[in-house]
Amino acid sequence: MDIIRVEGGHALGGTVSVSGAKNSALKLMAATLLTCGRTTLTNVPDIADVHVMGKVLKGIGAKIDVIDEHTLEIDTSAVDSWEAPYELVAQMRASTAVMGPLLGRFGRAKIAMPGGCNLGARKIDLHILGLETLGVSFDTDHGYIHARATEGLVGSSVALDFPSVGATENLIMAAVRAKGETIIDNAACEPEITDLATMLNEMGACVRGAGTPVVTIEGVSELHPVEHRVIGDRIEAGTFLVAGALMADAAGIEVVGFNPTHLGMVLKKLELMGVSYRRCDHGVRIRRASAFEPVDIQTLPYPGFPTDMQAQVMILSALARGGSVITENIFENRFMFASELVRMGANIRIESHHAVIHGVGNLSGAQVVAPDLRGGAALVVAGLVAEGTTEVSSIHHIDRGYEHFTEKLAALGAAVARTTVPDPVEG
Repeated sequence: MDIIRVEGGHALGGTVSVSGAKNSALKLMAATLLTCGRTTLTNVPDIADVHVMGKVLKGIGAKIDVIDEHTLEIDTSAVDSWEAPYELVAQMRASTAVMGPLLGRFGRAKIAMPGGCNLGARKIDLHILGLETLGVSFDTDHGYIHARATEGLVGSSVALDFPSVGATENLIMAAVRAKGETIIDNAACEPEITDLATMLNEMGACVRGAGTPVVTIEGVSELHPVEHRVIGDRIEAGTFLVAGALMADAAGIEVVGFNPTHLGMVLKKLELMGVSYRRCDHGVRIRRASAFEPVDIQTLPYPGFPTDMQAQVMILSALARGGSVITENIFENRFMFASELVRMGANIRIESHHAVIHGVGNLSGAQVVAPDLRGGAALVVAGLVAEGTTEVSSIHHIDRGYEHFTEKLAALGAAVARTTVPDPVEG
């Protein structure tokens, strides 16, 4: 069993470069299915979810050449299947991203119900309701979703009940090959959607308004391969910024490789908590705060406070001078991290979708279990400031979204290492 062991109390300094965005790279890889030929993606993160998506694409006939650690060449010329392998897509939520491209290329798709972190309801109904408006019919059996556009995809007006990122992306990828114009109202506005639209337009699509609540797509008959660079990962950047707020030395740490405007609300909340930072070229320099002020946070769709940063900022709230409330509006199971932080000495009470947090003087190292991707990374960050040693298990969650996480922290000065210990279940 692999664990991450952290010795608290070591100051951080220097510069860390974040990898390409996980939530963008996976959708860009899926979008290559819309064309026939070789598409090159650069700045792709070397993480477990990318490896799984690569296997999904290979399973339906794509060929992938790894040019270097962060560059993939994806050849979709031989793709002749619209069925994604169950054993792969069931591993992650992003599996649904192949549905739109397969429908756009073949008019059919068969995928497993999505897997990934156990964060609650998947809202797959938003994907289905939106695609039905474009002429797709659905049926489900034995854990599979069967989608067919028998008469072809036809542009239409789609109003989403909730600005779902996945549903918006699937609709855009299907609509670029539909006949006529599609208008998505109440679309998600995340930077990763803008990145997807940018690549699609480079491929010959006509997508307007990405990054706003109204996206208009004029369908085209054909797309062509391109070379595209994945944007920097704002959530990885935010994770390192929280680490810096906790343990940076006097000079601070510099987090680079991302667009600071993509973390606008996170930076605003950090500022309200007493954290000092300044924007620099392609990133942010942040200093350790002498004390944290309490602040109330609600997770909301972009540009609101991202649910993927909730666990990390909860660490700061746990050490603040007073009481804070974090309200989770996106995933109902996102507070599983809180019980592990309590094991480290935090004072947190969960009331429905609210976490009521009373600041304590310090945290203590403990044996904790990563409950999901972001919660696992947050526990490692909490270990940086905790007294003594923290051991984080179930770190396969972290591997899904953070590239060389312990190595990057160690390069900043953290006493952190990945090690293998006997599995207690196996004795």
